[in-house]
Amino acid sequence: MQKVLTAEQMRTVDRLTIERYGIPSILLMENAAHAVARVITEKLGGSVKGKSVLILSGKGNNGGDGFAVARVLWNAGAAITVCLLFPDDEIVGDAKQNLSILRGIHSAQTFEAEPAICLAEVGTHRSFFDRPDPFFGPDVVVDAVFGTGLVRPLGEELSILARQYNSDLASEKRPIFLSIDIPSGLSSDDPEPIGEHFSADVTVGFTAAKLANILPPASRSNGELIIENIGSSQVLIDEQPSQLFLAESDDASMWLAKTAFSSGDYKNKRGHALVIAGSDDYSGAAVMCGNSAMRSGGGLTTLLVPASCKVEIASRVIPEVIVKTLAETDGEVSGDAYAANAETIRQADSILIGPGLKANDKGIEKLIREIVQNRTVPVVIDAGALSAGVRTLLSASPVSPARKDRLPDPDPGLSVAEPGLDAESASMRTGVSAHHPLILTPHEGEFLRLLGTEDKSVIKDRVAAVREYATSNGVILVLKGERVLIGAPDGRVVVNPTGNSGLGKAGNGDTLAGILAGFIAQAAKMDIDIFETVVAAVYVAGMAGDVAAKKYGKRVMTASDVRECLTEVFEALEKK
Repeated sequence: MQKVLTAEQMRTVDRLTIERYGIPSILLMENAAHAVARVITEKLGGSVKGKSVLILSGKGNNGGDGFAVARVLWNAGAAITVCLLFPDDEIVGDAKQNLSILRGIHSAQTFEAEPAICLAEVGTHRSFFDRPDPFFGPDVVVDAVFGTGLVRPLGEELSILARQYNSDLASEKRPIFLSIDIPSGLSSDDPEPIGEHFSADVTVGFTAAKLANILPPASRSNGELIIENIGSSQVLIDEQPSQLFLAESDDASMWLAKTAFSSGDYKNKRGHALVIAGSDDYSGAAVMCGNSAMRSGGGLTTLLVPASCKVEIASRVIPEVIVKTLAETDGEVSGDAYAANAETIRQADSILIGPGLKANDKGIEKLIREIVQNRTVPVVIDAGALSAGVRTLLSASPVSPARKDRLPDPDPGLSVAEPGLDAESASMRTGVSAHHPLILTPHEGEFLRLLGTEDKSVIKDRVAAVREYATSNGVILVLKGERVLIGAPDGRVVVNPTGNSGLGKAGNGDTLAGILAGFIAQAAKMDIDIFETVVAAVYVAGMAGDVAAKKYGKRVMTASDVRECLTEVFEALEKK
């Protein structure tokens, strides 16, 4: 996981890199320029020779990066046009030094020189943007106007330029647009755009991501985000107090390595996922959960479903999934379902309860309560189970005698028990047992219901809302939606970058829930951290959605397609 920093924290890292390690700022700028040049070279197929690049340069360090990028690409054979958007007397420090070098190259070149460097001075650069198709000449446009320090909207001229460029987003002739640090016009600490801004195809950031790089709606304008290390120590990044992180492919790859198959493996060593799901109206939810749990690498998957829909579910689920029955009385799950299925519950290494269940079924509500109160394995609560009394269950639940000897003393730093709760109830509420956490997976509407409100403004700051709920209730919270957020009881929040709008269809929540159950069963069996397991599972599920979108298109792809794309995801991540 990469730590996400604010602009101020990033300035601190840069300053300490210079002070503590003696790395000069001009070298950091040079490293940044070479990182950007590498990305551009890769995007152009491995060479920039004979290509043309337009660089929009500001007056600060971002502009200095642009001047240095111009020199590096020119040396590699690209034809360069640099548009200077500010007068020379406003350009200072390392940026001024790199501009001076660029001017020296420009002055020394002959008229016949190939490739050429063209400097469009302040005032004359307008001639480029007044053309009918100002951006359609170059192969690449580099946005080096404003970096992480911008806190106010673009001026009128740059706002017009951004609108002019963004109006042609769908054009097939559109060049690659690459932003350095962040698309100009966005404020790095604000997920909400502060005004007109450029929309990039690629954004190359340095050292660590910033909030507007990763959180919507601002993140939509970043395109592909690439974070490059330009010389700052990881120690300096770790010293920053941020508790916000960005999930990365290494999180999933390392988890898969920890759960790799060995020659001595067999089904009972790979983890047993129990999925309690389904109803007459939503039998497909149980099928998709069971199938995706089985596909996720676990040894066993058992579906525990209401008797009224067992035949239908058993006929559709893959044959490797075991299907067992929840007895029903008068159309509701029996009140003694927990006791009747105690052996099945005892054998599980993870339990998923909720997909497709009737939220107003009193027998289901009782079953959820008993599973949570008596849990000895991690429990995932999803869909219908989130509506069946979970909010009141979390507020104060006694610990069963069977669990007392398994619970460590509550961590005062995590416990936020309400006045009047005894120590045992506080332990249950905060989920202090790292081995038996509760994992809640609401979408936005379900999250509001858990919070007991319909006021969407309370979750406008999604990161803060997730952190508050996870720490207050001692749960792992997976808030679904654009950019899934994963909150931990210790205050960490992880932003998942994988996935796309094609996942916003029926069944994809069930597929994710099944993958979570399968991953967590393996982790519980192999004594792997459950929070890092949830992060890996969400990353993999989103990545499978991205593969499905490329194969089938967002319009056509289904949740079943996403599940089948797990094969390609595992192959790619395990190779890494």
